[in-house]
Amino acid sequence: MENFLMEKQDVVNIPALISDYYTLKPDPENPTNKVAFGTSGHRGCSSKNSFNEEHILAIAQAVVEHRTAEGVKGPLYIGADTHALSEPALRSCVEVLAAAGVEVILQDKFAPVPTPVVSRQILEHNRGTDKKADGMVITPSHNPPTDGGIKYDPTNGGPASAETTTKIQNRANELIKEGVGKIKRVPFEKAVKMDNVHFFDYVMPYVKALKTVVDMDAIAKSGLHVGADPMGGSGLYYWVPIAEVYGIKGLEVVNPNVDYTFSFMPKDHDGKVRMDCSSPFAMANLLKIKDKYDIAFGNDTDYDRHGIVTPAGLMNPNHYLAVAIQYLFQNRPGWSKDAMVGKTLVSSSLIDHVAKGIGRKLCEVPVGFKWFVDGLLDGSMGFGGEESAGASFLCQDGSVWTTDKDGIIMDLLAIEITAKTGKNPAQHHKELTDKYGVSYYARIDTPASPAEKAALGKLSPENLKADTLAGDKITAKFTKAPGNGASIVSSGLGTSAARTCSSFASR
Repeated sequence: MENFLMEKQDVVNIPALISDYYTLKPDPENPTNKVAFGTSGHRGCSSKNSFNEEHILAIAQAVVEHRTAEGVKGPLYIGADTHALSEPALRSCVEVLAAAGVEVILQDKFAPVPTPVVSRQILEHNRGTDKKADGMVITPSHNPPTDGGIKYDPTNGGPASAETTTKIQNRANELIKEGVGKIKRVPFEKAVKMDNVHFFDYVMPYVKALKTVVDMDAIAKSGLHVGADPMGGSGLYYWVPIAEVYGIKGLEVVNPNVDYTFSFMPKDHDGKVRMDCSSPFAMANLLKIKDKYDIAFGNDTDYDRHGIVTPAGLMNPNHYLAVAIQYLFQNRPGWSKDAMVGKTLVSSSLIDHVAKGIGRKLCEVPVGFKWFVDGLLDGSMGFGGEESAGASFLCQDGSVWTTDKDGIIMDLLAIEITAKTGKNPAQHHKELTDKYGVSYYARIDTPASPAEKAALGKLSPENLKADTLAGDKITAKFTKAPGNGASIVSSGLGTSAARTCSSFASR
């Protein structure tokens, strides 16, 4: 595999990017300039007029109006990742939220906060109180360093439903068209001194709670040499506390630096820079030193995705999901015997075989983690995972951990599996394929215009003319997910790409 190094001319001009955030104005009549929520949030680039101050002011105001309409009276927990546009977007949000009287909870010193940490904090606050909290996370996930993103988490702590994001999206676009000058805001330096804006340490409550979801004692006693590559992301500030709190002496943080240009990143397969922990191209730095570790991992910038590396190399995310499911449902006696396995429809069919083999009901849903929220919240779903290397699972006693993807616990689970079984996840996957057959998987992300995405949303089985796939006869065509009956053709269409995945197992 060729390792594409970033060249000097490719390094992002951060001052220009941030200047564009404040000075460029979106055209409300241009579809590419509008607020457009994908599976959970809006993403764009300031230089392309798709992620600018007006967008964020309007989204923040739309969130204020939405939570008022829903009777949400508790605090709003807000986190941000390490993309350059996340800091100015965070400040814009605070100016609007503070002016509206919303109780805002910020990380001490404005340090980054991972997506799963916000989710867990919302859930922790909402236990036994009528003043429910919600949240926002400012992140474009693994997208290039030029991009920005923002998503809303309702009181269930997970990605908002399509109904909610559509309301926020449409109201934000109305506000931009009317003129954001009408939106009430307070200058940032005054906002952070207001009585309704508070600073809080998100790190230690999350770190200390990890023992409820992962066997941290087994990890600490294992003596395994572990490599954690933050990839410049928001979880950078969590690994040292995790190692110190639990006495994990063999954990080494790889590349403990933040670089807003992400110039340390190798280029992805198409020459673009992405912090995609499921890509062997993006993970090339860690793969070069994989032989130093018994187990290693990397994560995207907001830490809702995981990339597991063994001495054999980077695991396909589908392979690791299958291994995690096999292990968890056999090693979590506190879970309900009726707890289901959750997967997206385009995830590996190896998971289907594993679920059947361990006697668990499989719940297949459309693309998007929002479909797992209710099941994780009430414990009826022990595990929820999607093909893009995102997953979460229940606490050891069967209670909810997060209702959003958590890359940190998926990393730690890989260590637990290795520590308690004496075999790493790649070795476990080999055993699964020996039993159920080899799983084949391919994913293609293709840019799509608003018109093309609208057309994709109207697809029907009759549009599919093929009658075979990889030499096998196609026996059924679906437009609704079998797990919950939701449409699979209108979900998962983000702001710039349509996704096509294929996965099957063969003996």
